[in-house]
Amino acid sequence: MNINKLLRKNISNLQPYSSARSEFKGEASVFLDANENPFNAPFNRYPDPLQAKLKAAIAAVKGVPTHQIFLGNGSDEPIDLLYRAFCEPRIDNVVAIDPTYGMYKVCADINDVEYRKVLLQDNFDFTANELLKATDENSKIIWLCSPNNPTGNSLNSLEIENTLKDFHGIVVVDEAYIDFSAQPSFLKTLNQYPNLVVLQTLSKAWGSAAIRLGMAFASPAIIQVLSNIKYPYNINILTQEQALRAIQNKAQVEQWVETLMAERKQLIQALKQLPLIKHIYPTDANFVLVKVDDANAMYQYLVNNSIIVRNRNTVSLCAGCIRITVGTPEENTALLESLRAWQV
Repeated sequence: MNINKLLRKNISNLQPYSSARSEFKGEASVFLDANENPFNAPFNRYPDPLQAKLKAAIAAVKGVPTHQIFLGNGSDEPIDLLYRAFCEPRIDNVVAIDPTYGMYKVCADINDVEYRKVLLQDNFDFTANELLKATDENSKIIWLCSPNNPTGNSLNSLEIENTLKDFHGIVVVDEAYIDFSAQPSFLKTLNQYPNLVVLQTLSKAWGSAAIRLGMAFASPAIIQVLSNIKYPYNINILTQEQALRAIQNKAQVEQWVETLMAERKQLIQALKQLPLIKHIYPTDANFVLVKVDDANAMYQYLVNNSIIVRNRNTVSLCAGCIRITVGTPEENTALLESLRAWQV
C-alpha cells in the first residue's frame, strides 16, 4: 500500500517541525539549544519528543518494534491525527459501526469530515460486506472498536480481517479493552496489513487514566505520518515517567485484570437475581451493559445515592440500557445494595 496516495496533499508536502532534541542522538551534559531556564531541574527541560525510553519499554511488553509505535495524549490524539492526515474536510468521509465510541464522530465533526454510521446487527456484531457498502472512493478510514464500547462484545475477527483485505483505506481497530477479552489482539497482524492501525491505552487495565497515555501501532509509514504532524512535545515528562513505572508493573496489572474479571462474573450473577434487570449483554470488557425498565429513572436514582453509571438510553440499539463499570468489591456491593433497596 502506498500511504502517500491516501494522505491529504498538504500533509504529504508538509515539512515537519524539528527540534534539536529530536535531531540529536547520543548523550550530552550541557543543553543550550531550547532557550530553557537552566534552573528547577528536571521540570525546566522539555520532555523527550520521541519518548525513546518509554517506547522501548512498551515495545518489550507489546512485542512491537519502536518504529511502529506512536504515543499520544490519550487515544483521542491519534484518533484526531488520523483525520488530519488522511481526510480532506468536506470531501472525504469515514465509516464506523454504530453504536461505538463517541469520539470518532466528535473528531469527524471537528475536522469537518462526513461520518457514516453502519448499524450493528441485533447481536451487536457486523459484517464486512455491510460495512463496505457504505464506502465510496472518498472513504479514507473505517473505525472498529473491539471489544466495543458501549456494547462490551468483541467483534468477529474474521469480519475484521475481511474489512482489512477489501478496504483500500485505513482500518482502525480500537482495542482499549483488549486486556479483558479472551480474543487475541490484532497487534500480531500489523505486518500482514499495511492499512491497519491498532489503538490501545493505559487508561483501562493499566489503571492510569489520569496520565493520558494512548498508543497507536501501525506500519512505519503510518507512524511516521503521525509523528510528523503531532505537536513536538505532546507527552509531558510526568506522563512519560509514570507510564514507565506502569509498564514495568505488568505483574500487578495482570493481577488487577484477574480480580476485575472475577468481580465482573460475580456482578453479572448478582444482577441476574434482580427483577428490575431485564437483560445482561455478553461482555469482554471491564463493564456490563444491562437493559432495565426505565434507564432514566434508574440512572437518576443511583446519582441520588452518589453512584455514577452511564445512561445509554439514547444510543442506537441501547434503548433502556445502563452501562456499569466493574469496580472494587466494595463499589460493586454498594451498587447492588442500592438497586435492591430501590425495588423494595
